[in-house]
Amino acid sequence: MRDRAPSPEQPLAGARVLVTRSPERSTALVAGLRKAGADPLVLPLIDFERATDQHSLDVACDALAAGAFDWLVASSATTVHVLADKAAERGLTLARLVHPATRIAAVGAATRRLLQAHGLPVALVPADDQSAAGLLSAWPGGNGKVLLPQADIASPRLAEGLTAAGGRVTAVVAYCTVDYPAAAERRLAVPLEDAAAGEAPPSYVLLTPDIAAAELAAGRIDAVIAASPSAARRIAELSPLPRCSFVAIGRSTAEQASALGIPVAATAAEPSPEGLVAAVAAALAARQGTRGEHGPLPP
Repeated sequence: MRDRAPSPEQPLAGARVLVTRSPERSTALVAGLRKAGADPLVLPLIDFERATDQHSLDVACDALAAGAFDWLVASSATTVHVLADKAAERGLTLARLVHPATRIAAVGAATRRLLQAHGLPVALVPADDQSAAGLLSAWPGGNGKVLLPQADIASPRLAEGLTAAGGRVTAVVAYCTVDYPAAAERRLAVPLEDAAAGEAPPSYVLLTPDIAAAELAAGRIDAVIAASPSAARRIAELSPLPRCSFVAIGRSTAEQASALGIPVAATAAEPSPEGLVAAVAAALAARQGTRGEHGPLPP
């Protein structure tokens, strides 16, 4: 548990925070946690593999390049990585794969930034709720053709909502979510996330599931961050969280945790490293307030 008192400059001073993502996907979040004074621990729980049905994905990408879609909906940064790989297979940049007439909608700041880094303008991003529900509330409607590449375990909520709004939706599996580590021959290679040029990656402690379960059970971890519903399911399998605050990246992850009986201490206002660090700080501040008002928390 915490060994240093928090301050305005370091609200997470001394807190041990478990990040349940692979190292290459945790760079910015680990850096943000360390800047806020936390001791980050990384436990990879889920990984990604190339879609089994590459033919359907290729057909969709060829149609995208040909201008067959009015909208491309990117609900995750992983989707953008997949599309960039498909563009490279064709000797194209991602900006060339997406037809100029196709508008792009994105969920989340990381997804938007990655699209923009590839030279693609993003026409629609939810203003507040960075989730499928938020995107649907901002959706302009109409009967245009929509390409929705997504994970194999994605909720049907987004596709159904776009269809109900009048869209003609082509949903295609872009990648598969699996337990970490993915099979080497099928693993979806992802560049180091948000690594600044010439800047060394932030330091962290890499845990195994057994060690993480023991640390959680002993109450030696202050907060755990789940960045997806599948991560919430894996966390529930590890250990009870008697003295650990569960922080969710967004609504769907929080809903999954609640369904599994995990109390959600905080949900990030936006699915970004900054949003997650702020959510952890809020969760631990609220926990400290409860401890101060009512005495020590139960083990």
